[in-house]
Amino acid sequence: MEAREIATFVDYNYWANHKLLDAAAELTPDQFIAPGRLSFGSVRGTLVHVLMAEHTWRRRVQEGVSERSPLQEREFADLRSLKGRWDDEEAAMRRFVRSLTPERLAKPVDYSATNGQTHRTPLWQILLHVVNHGTQFRGEAGVLLSELGHSPGDFDFIQYVRTRG
Repeated sequence: MEAREIATFVDYNYWANHKLLDAAAELTPDQFIAPGRLSFGSVRGTLVHVLMAEHTWRRRVQEGVSERSPLQEREFADLRSLKGRWDDEEAAMRRFVRSLTPERLAKPVDYSATNGQTHRTPLWQILLHVVNHGTQFRGEAGVLLSELGHSPGDFDFIQYVRTRG
């Protein structure tokens, strides 16, 4: 896997996240925290889950830290506080990805999952997992947003590519 290819997928990930956050900005505070029928309940819960995964995986692969206590929904009173934290995480991930070489991407990363189980996975596979995981839960958040009348639109990778001309 080439570094520019990983950088493209990471850029796609944040392009899609921004579409999602823009749609969430149209919600009332009550809609943002309203219980939903999918995995993480509310729009807030689902967004926190996506952010938490990005944060946790970046720290694992960049800093060698496997956190045992993930980010919590209650840490974010509103979308503004969540977006501020996400902006910081995005900047950190982009800096990390810019530093990668093909050799580093191929190198396995040893880590402990939140349940304590140890794993060894090549870095490029972990970074693609982060993007794929985001795709799954952006889809869930998109359903919740659409049900509230604020569809984020199309997240397809090909749509991202077309916007880059």
